[in-house]
Amino acid sequence: MSNLMPSPETEACAAGEQCAPIVEALPERSAQVGALTVHRVLPVRGRRLIGPWCFFDWYGPLSFGSGKPMDVAQHPHIGLQTVTWLLEGEVVHHDSLGSECLVRPGQLSLMTAGRGIVHTEETPEGNSGRLNGAQLWVALPEAVRGMTPEYQCTPRLEGAEFGDSVVTTFYGGSSPGRAHSPLVGAEIAVHKGGLAHLPLDPGFEHGVLLAAGDAAIDGVELAADTLYYLGSRRQELVVRSREGAKLLLIGGAPFGESILMWWNFVARRPEEIAEARKSWEGHEWFADVPGSGEPRLVAPPYVRRPVAG
Repeated sequence: MSNLMPSPETEACAAGEQCAPIVEALPERSAQVGALTVHRVLPVRGRRLIGPWCFFDWYGPLSFGSGKPMDVAQHPHIGLQTVTWLLEGEVVHHDSLGSECLVRPGQLSLMTAGRGIVHTEETPEGNSGRLNGAQLWVALPEAVRGMTPEYQCTPRLEGAEFGDSVVTTFYGGSSPGRAHSPLVGAEIAVHKGGLAHLPLDPGFEHGVLLAAGDAAIDGVELAADTLYYLGSRRQELVVRSREGAKLLLIGGAPFGESILMWWNFVARRPEEIAEARKSWEGHEWFADVPGSGEPRLVAPPYVRRPVAG
């Protein structure tokens, strides 16, 4: 997905220091994009990264009878991976490599932009009339951020029972997605009346979002559409639910690199972003999606002044 709430300035993102386990509610920004409400929960002021995860948009749940609530025209990415994970509905992915995938719940759509890729995302015809899911970005480390772009569309992933919960690891760990940093992304389904004990890597920092139902962590009742930063040094995550819940968990080793984010680009220097924007607007080295009749999104204005993290 394109960044639908871009700033004209770059956002300076540095890894925070490791800390003891906490449950900190992070602020979110919401925007209405047609019929679709999008909640931006990462990056936010005071928390730009969780491990290598640098972007987290949550959209839905939405019911619709007609139209295309997801309809994002051709747009570019560099220096990152996009992770699409759906709880309900369908999205069609096309990209400049010629990839095509009808993404459904339980499938991982993983696009590695590397040095540059272009894609579109849209609601298909013959859809279920529901849409509910997340678009996340992972910053690529310096050693591979200029790699050849690639795309992976997985079959449906199977969950694993952990006591009173089912955990589906969609990225990192047992996921077939090709990761370039130590990280994890998982959907957690807690049973009604459940108390789930989930093992965590204590070297990771983590964040969790309540996607449906009710849940409490360390005695804190989680609010919907809110990302909670859990700190690090946790051996396990203990989640209690009265009526059942679905949560999304992200985490990873502190990234250890400072990045600049602007629009759909992740880079290290303002000059890289300026050059990528120039190339996109000038139709230089970003190839179109084959056979797409969609116009290209126009890049927003760019101010070469980083924002303090």
